[in-house]
Amino acid sequence: MKPFVRPARSADALEVRRILDAAMLEPGDVEGRIETGDVFVAGDGNGDEERILGTIVLEPIEGERGAHVSAIGVRRRHRGNGLGRRLIRHALEREGRLTARFDDGVRPFYESLGFAIEPLDERRHRGVVVDD
Repeated sequence: MKPFVRPARSADALEVRRILDAAMLEPGDVEGRIETGDVFVAGDGNGDEERILGTIVLEPIEGERGAHVSAIGVRRRHRGNGLGRRLIRHALEREGRLTARFDDGVRPFYESLGFAIEPLDERRHRGVVVDD
């Protein structure tokens, strides 16, 4: 099976929601974001058959370059295999700049991707990364 990252299609909406629901994330209007090209999916497949194992939902930042990571999730059994990293890199290549808000537990993930991080409070952080 070959790994992939691609824009989500409308047929992927249910799978995207399942992944984000399992991660207890509320991304808002997934279908609308898919229509505007702001959702990507990652997984593996052989061309005829695909398994969607992760997803990222972006939100354009009004008046600024880049996008905000509204939600990112990877199926539990497939975490630690680089899917989240590939999704962030793909989004960063397209957008040039990403922002994110996240809990303390996933701070190491964002740090490993080069996000400049500052605290919002004792448990929440915000970060930004720019494509060089």
